[in-house]
Amino acid sequence: MNDFIIKNLRIHGNVLNRLPLFFKSMDEIKNLFTSSGTAATILYISMASFLGILIGKISIKKVKLGIAGVLFAGLFFSHFGAKPNEQMLIFTREFGLILFVYAIGLEVGPRFFSSFKDEGLKMNLLASVIIVLGFLITYIFYLCGVAPANALTGIMCGAVFNTPSLGAAQQVLSEHGGINTVSGLNTIAMGFAVSYPFGVIGVLIVMMLLRVLFRIKIPQEVEAYNRQFANSMQKLESVRITVTNPNLFERKISYIKKVIDQELVISRIGRQDHILVAREDLKLEAGDTIYGVSALSHIENLQLKIGEVIITKKRDISGDLSMENVLVTNRKFTGKTIEQIGIYRRYEANITRIYRAGVEILPTLGTTVELGDTVRIVGKKEIMHELRFELGNSIKELAIPNTIPLFLGIFLGVILGSIPIFIPGLSAPAKLGLAGGPLLVAVLMGHQGRIGKISFYMTPGANRMLRELGIILFLAAVGLMSGSQFVQTILNGGYWWMLWGAAITFFPIMIVAIIARLMKFNYFKICGLLAGSMTNPPALEFADSMASIQAQSTIYATVYPLTMFLRVLLAQVFILITL
Repeated sequence: MNDFIIKNLRIHGNVLNRLPLFFKSMDEIKNLFTSSGTAATILYISMASFLGILIGKISIKKVKLGIAGVLFAGLFFSHFGAKPNEQMLIFTREFGLILFVYAIGLEVGPRFFSSFKDEGLKMNLLASVIIVLGFLITYIFYLCGVAPANALTGIMCGAVFNTPSLGAAQQVLSEHGGINTVSGLNTIAMGFAVSYPFGVIGVLIVMMLLRVLFRIKIPQEVEAYNRQFANSMQKLESVRITVTNPNLFERKISYIKKVIDQELVISRIGRQDHILVAREDLKLEAGDTIYGVSALSHIENLQLKIGEVIITKKRDISGDLSMENVLVTNRKFTGKTIEQIGIYRRYEANITRIYRAGVEILPTLGTTVELGDTVRIVGKKEIMHELRFELGNSIKELAIPNTIPLFLGIFLGVILGSIPIFIPGLSAPAKLGLAGGPLLVAVLMGHQGRIGKISFYMTPGANRMLRELGIILFLAAVGLMSGSQFVQTILNGGYWWMLWGAAITFFPIMIVAIIARLMKFNYFKICGLLAGSMTNPPALEFADSMASIQAQSTIYATVYPLTMFLRVLLAQVFILITL
């Protein structure tokens, strides 16, 4: 019994001896949340990001805050006493913004210049009208003295759901704001935060009002778009052509390919009861059948040059031939043309289609193959494994991050963004800044695709990750830097700021939406225009939920690049003309 008591006293004594260490550890953890050091800053950024993402996933009648939840989580922690390191937050804010706009630029770059053609030009003009109207309304509010200039800058950025413009405006103010820079930056952030919510839902309200005003019926709009899409789409078709032109008899396939290079890709040759690979040295005979791929717009020319054309259904290839889709992951071939790669010269096989970013491409001799393309090959079965090996066909290879162009682009973007742009009437030169510079460089890199041996390819998953990480860091930092004054701002007249923001959101898009409808644009194209001109992903999600067609996302992507550029530029211009 005595031994038992002594043993227990020893155990409890050891526990009591360790209590000071326990309380010391708890004090150290507590200090993490009360200090303003590096560890505390990382903790708060992580907590704001985690909680904000969860808040953004909450759906109310199909409307979500989305990534904007991170901003409000940061405001929450800051309001209740979080004191992270200010210099670290500034770096996080700027670097997050750079990552975000760089990823956007790479994504929209390939279609940026083509977006100005045909209907895309009209859509970009309408989007520009929305942007200019919002700017003018904001400037009228400034002349009327309804709110300070810095507050109106933030209100304008939040009302149009555009975080890069907020970053650009804050950067300009930090360079030219003088002694009131810190308070001015906080005021911009406050204006952004109070106007942001209606920036989310204002576009949705206009979409619903437009539908009621013009008595729009969704099924009819879907049918009209599908009909227009079918008429304009250059869809590739499998064709069968009977050779009846005597000028082609005894001509080699290599000659035929050059004659119809832009119109037809030859897959194989049918001769009597046999199917032959379309080798370069194979000579055509009367009555041969050419199997290949072409577009509807080329059918008439092919009939004049070769013979009767019949559009066929895709069919399985039998015998000793095979048809396979191969992923191009061998970097040796990226950036080279079909002629330079020369598969048709080295193998009994031909590339008949190229699939890139959801688009089907007719592969001419001058068509460039890029990393991540999927090519359809028709050829001898026994050489297919060799072709797969040569072209790569490795998803794992695409997962390897291509980081060289990332840092090269950021480096060039920061330099470009620092070059002063002298605009008559401004008190100081404008700059593209840390938002506009990397954005413009990334757009050019995305459009170009490569320079020499340096490819700017980024997998969709990697691009999305970079984009999400950047905007999360940016919004978390903005919220943590501004939250201590958020509630006080609302109580001291900030509710008026919300009203001015609602006006900046509502009137430009309502006016342009009515004009677009009077111009006979499809309702879903107008929805894509409104969401894209306001750089508003939740609005695009709402529009997509009404009908499963591509009109909304196509127009959104068409107007997004120019919209983003103008939003960033005009935010800086507003700061400079009101200093």
